[in-house]
This record gives sequence, C-alpha cells and structure tokens, in this order.
Amino acid sequence: QVQLVESGGGLVQPGGSLRLSCAASVSIVSLPFMRWYRQPPGKGREFVAIIVTTGGGTSYADSVKGRFTISRDNAKNTMYLEMNNLKPEDTAVYYCNTAGEYWGQGTQVTVSS
Repeated sequence: QVQLVESGGGLVQPGGSLRLSCAASVSIVSLPFMRWYRQPPGKGREFVAIIVTTGGGTSYADSVKGRFTISRDNAKNTMYLEMNNLKPEDTAVYYCNTAGEYWGQGTQVTVSS
C-alpha cells in the first residue's frame, strides 16, 4: 500500500505562485513514476505533469508547460509542483498519483482576484 498526502493549495491572485507537495508513505525511489493530475470544477480529471524515477525525465500538459515545474526530493519521499504565473483556469483540485492507481486526497487551488 502507498499513501499519498498532498498539501500546499490555497487561494492566490492571477499571476501568483504556489508550491504543492505530495508526501509518500514509501521510498519514492521504489516508484517507477509520480504524476500530478487536476480536476477543475465541473470537469473531469486531467493530466498535469509526470516525473520518471529512472533518469528523472519529466513531461507536462501543454496548458502548463513553461509555468509549472515538477520535481522530487528522494530523501524526503516527496514530490513537488512549482506553479508560477497562475491563471484562473488553473483553479482545480490537484491530486498526486503513482503506479498501482494510488491517489492522494487532493488539495484545492483557487486562482482569483
């Protein structure tokens, strides 16, 4: 069993920044990849970013490319999502995920003036 706990969400003005964290209950080097997803109000869950354990490769949804950065701290068993230049359309519940269909409970991000 893998438990994932997200944190760091909140209310931010357009153009602002937030950093989300996802803490895992296991050593994240044992996980083949970790991903961020989000679910905007009234919409389905959508892919945001992925980081692969072997090689550390990353990939992003086009909508966040150049604004969001995914990273990981193996010593802390934690994955991060640095979000800059936030837009109202980034408003969503953000979830972390890994292989085996493990999901966190989500953290709310609201971008509004």
